[in-house]
Amino acid sequence: MSSVTLNNIVKRFGNFTAVHQSSLEIPEGAFVTLLGPSGCGKTTNLRMIAGLLDPSEGEILIGGKRVNDVPIHKRNLGLVFQNYALFPHKTVAENVAFGLKYRDVPADQIPKRVQEALELVQLPNVGERYPKELSGGQQQRIALARAIVIEPDVLLLDEPLSALDANLREDMRVELKRIQERIGVTTVFVTHDQSEALAMSDQIVVMSEGRVEQVGAPEEVYNTPASEFVANFLGASNIMEAKCAGMGGEGVTIEAPIFGTMTIPSEKAPRVTGAGPAKIVIRAEKLQLSANPAPEGVVSVPATVETVDYQGQAVRYFVRAGDTQLQAINMIDGHPFAEGAEVHLHLRPIDCAALPG
Repeated sequence: MSSVTLNNIVKRFGNFTAVHQSSLEIPEGAFVTLLGPSGCGKTTNLRMIAGLLDPSEGEILIGGKRVNDVPIHKRNLGLVFQNYALFPHKTVAENVAFGLKYRDVPADQIPKRVQEALELVQLPNVGERYPKELSGGQQQRIALARAIVIEPDVLLLDEPLSALDANLREDMRVELKRIQERIGVTTVFVTHDQSEALAMSDQIVVMSEGRVEQVGAPEEVYNTPASEFVANFLGASNIMEAKCAGMGGEGVTIEAPIFGTMTIPSEKAPRVTGAGPAKIVIRAEKLQLSANPAPEGVVSVPATVETVDYQGQAVRYFVRAGDTQLQAINMIDGHPFAEGAEVHLHLRPIDCAALPG
């Protein structure tokens, strides 16, 4: 295992800057996800770590050693890409063994190492088959076996689950995390899928337009977004203009439209430093619809259901309170509220976050 450090990395392609002053510290053994929309620079960062691209500025360290000038084949990295890149003319065993032949592993040890890798990905009996004889999920596991059989210092995964169908993708993300935890390898995972990032990561790096927006544990990034971009990209949020009326021992006092004056815990508004313009962030699942007024300690406002998006176990509502449309995602037991229904919106102040205006 090795840590990975990016110090003020910049990557330019001609006049276009793909990565701006990116600095990251990825601890040994951690599963860290680079998350963001297409074109945000996450894959560019991964390819620079791998040695497939050279940074225009800054330095990259793996295990504390500068690797800017170290070629890819000398970095001892495991790579898994979106298309798996398996050799169609080689058997599964030959695919998995490919990297070992270039690392001076004694020939009599290669079959044992290959079999151990296949057992780790729970495909012990497919060594003599060819990639075309395997399903997409099986091919993904073989690509992973080929990456880990070399006992890499760092495992780099570039959208490895995106080619799978939804159900298989959910199964594979659980399996992938299980394998990573078992072997303990430092892992950098690139995805645009927020559910993958939240489910798998020890740490999430949210990126936008070549810049790092926020770094933190999944629950930190989700519950206390550092910017409006993070709040919108990670989950479904209602973001409203508001005002900070003061700060005290009990928290930050926010005057919000519709919901009135609320006190939000200070840890949910770490970047609000004083009175003035602010924004309140309300996650859609924290806004509850009810036929009844709220109990004490819960803010309640009347609203009308405008749109119902039924999703099985949950339903997404678009509701109107005054002149404002809000979205709420609620678990349901029975029938959802119908369009046109008059409801009460329930909100606990402790479930809100605040940003500077």
